[in-house]
Amino acid sequence: MASIHNKTLQDLEFTTVLHQLAARCNTELGKEKAIELKPLVDEEVIRFNLGLTSEYLGSLISENRIPNHGFDRIETELGILRIENTTLEIGAFRKIASIYTTIATHKKFFKKFKEYYPLLNSVAEAVVLNSEIPEEINAVIDRFGEVKDRASDQLFTIRRNINQVKGKISQSFSSALNIYQGSDYLDDIRESVYENRRVLAVKAMYRRKVKGSVLGNSKTGSIVYIEPEATLKYSRELNNLEFDEKEEIQRILKHLTNIIRPFAPELGLYQEYLAEIDITAAKAKYATDTNSILPKINNNKRLFLRDAYHPLLFLNNKLKNEKTYPQTIELHSENRIIVISGPNAGGKSITLKTIGLLQVMLQAGLLIPVHERSDVCLFDVILTDIGDNQSIENHLSTYSYRLKNMNMFLKKSNARTLFLIDEFGTGSDPELGGALAETFLEVFYERGAYGVITTHYANLKLLANELPHISNANMLFDGKTLEPTFQLVLGEAGSSFTFEVAQKNGIPYSLINKSKKKIERGKVRFDATIAKMQKERSRMAKTGSRLQEEESKARDEAARLEKLNAKIKSKLENYQELYDHDQRMIQLGNKVNKAADKYFHDKKKRILVSELIRIVETENSKRKKKTANQAKVERTKKAQVAQEVQKEVKVIREKKKAAKKKAIIKEKNKPRPVFKIGDRVRMTDGKAVGNIDKLEKGKAVVNYGIFTTNVSVDQLELVERNK
Repeated sequence: MASIHNKTLQDLEFTTVLHQLAARCNTELGKEKAIELKPLVDEEVIRFNLGLTSEYLGSLISENRIPNHGFDRIETELGILRIENTTLEIGAFRKIASIYTTIATHKKFFKKFKEYYPLLNSVAEAVVLNSEIPEEINAVIDRFGEVKDRASDQLFTIRRNINQVKGKISQSFSSALNIYQGSDYLDDIRESVYENRRVLAVKAMYRRKVKGSVLGNSKTGSIVYIEPEATLKYSRELNNLEFDEKEEIQRILKHLTNIIRPFAPELGLYQEYLAEIDITAAKAKYATDTNSILPKINNNKRLFLRDAYHPLLFLNNKLKNEKTYPQTIELHSENRIIVISGPNAGGKSITLKTIGLLQVMLQAGLLIPVHERSDVCLFDVILTDIGDNQSIENHLSTYSYRLKNMNMFLKKSNARTLFLIDEFGTGSDPELGGALAETFLEVFYERGAYGVITTHYANLKLLANELPHISNANMLFDGKTLEPTFQLVLGEAGSSFTFEVAQKNGIPYSLINKSKKKIERGKVRFDATIAKMQKERSRMAKTGSRLQEEESKARDEAARLEKLNAKIKSKLENYQELYDHDQRMIQLGNKVNKAADKYFHDKKKRILVSELIRIVETENSKRKKKTANQAKVERTKKAQVAQEVQKEVKVIREKKKAAKKKAIIKEKNKPRPVFKIGDRVRMTDGKAVGNIDKLEKGKAVVNYGIFTTNVSVDQLELVERNK
């Protein structure tokens, strides 16, 4: 059971996240369950839920997409099944059969891809399907939602009789229609359907001329609807048969309900499984929209959030196409508490909310928008004091409410607690409230709790400097414009920039100077020193960032040039070796050619053989004895060189081919000339020039003098116009 108070979830706007999650669910039951989601503290359950979401997220970018899990909820049907002697409607059985089929599809899919989705497969395997449920339903109800004729022998007989009677009604009606249509008794429309019965449309003045039962008339009263006398007895018989059919269908459905009734608990579990799959799918979609991942979870009580985004702010800015600034913060056993100071509107509160919201999201099984190298841990208790918190109902002031909150914090805080307090100590006399806040902070520290607070109090900043496992931090401001950069800097306190901000907002300097004289000189100097350090830090951070960027670029360029140089050097060596080899082969070929030429003239075989042996021995004397491995390496090297040369030749050929293709396309895209009789033309792929003798339907007869030919005008190009 979660030990995370509802007030904490309210402070962190976790409910808003749940509503956004519910909007991504496909089913109504899934939406309801998503709204009720709570953070957990059981590490094993949290890891399992996160694993399920992570697997489903992987399926969204995979070819092996998880099948659809949509279903119609069956709580009402389950309630009916719990009451004896009740009967389900046909639609209820179709819902139940659909749920069964959906789960069967999921089980089959996860079994097939269990290597990709081991956790999802384990959940699906835990659902035991009873094949008797669909078998019984399918034996009675067809895929169109109708009770089958063969659901019972009695129903089959009734429906066969119904069809026979309907045939007799049709025959008798057609006979009556034939009798009266020759007379002037019927209206132009001749017949109609009234109360689902086929009737004659008789003119009102002739209603007594037609034998049968009057069922009604038209709105104007000009037409009377009469069922012919010959049809009446069959209609009564049909009504009786249809009543029997309804009675039999009701009996069959009641029997089927009694068969399904014992399976009600299993059906509840089936629905529960699909609802959980729906929530898991919604978590995966939410992770996609917020760029969330599953970070590493440790047992060392280290919370390292790198490039963490507030999901609500991220989605809101995404809609407005605005930038969201990420935060990086780290808490561990050597630095358990961080005191953030600095002026308002710098991002202190949003940093606090980001840490808290991401922690409760993680413990509720939701992935979080952080860098993949982030490292997180779990907490048993998460305490927050964020916002005004004035309680009108309980007649409590802000400070009274905060004191009640602090009392609760003191009772619950331990080594597995994360506390987040905004504007720590405010609401009372600065000196007295600051002293009390300092005492509270010391208690949290002594109990080994982890936390982040924001404050303007100098004594809390000094305490953070004195205690070994607490550190100061500030939100970085631009030294010149005093505009926030939304970057958290660990290691030093932040100035409130009280007088600087006042001056920036147009407060006269004389009033600011007068205010400075009203407080202790040391306090002004202390704040001024911090402000100066913060400005210097901002300037150094910008310079360092720029230098780091330039260094990175230079390093990348040097590595690229070095790689290119090595590649060129290797190629030159290979080409030189290939050239030397080819030259040697040419010389050897010349010698053999010379010996062959000499043999051609004198036909002396002995001289030819001795010359060839001499050439071979001369060549062998130049070669060194190589091992099999060396010979293999050399052959491989030569093959690689030859392959490289072939590749380059291929690239050159491809370029030439592309250029030629481009030229052809360009030629094709040229506007086609309009040919006239007598124009001198030639074929696009030929050289002979002829005159056009005749033009007809895109064809031209070209006269080359010796012969004529019939060709398409698209294959011709203009040489000279007929003057």
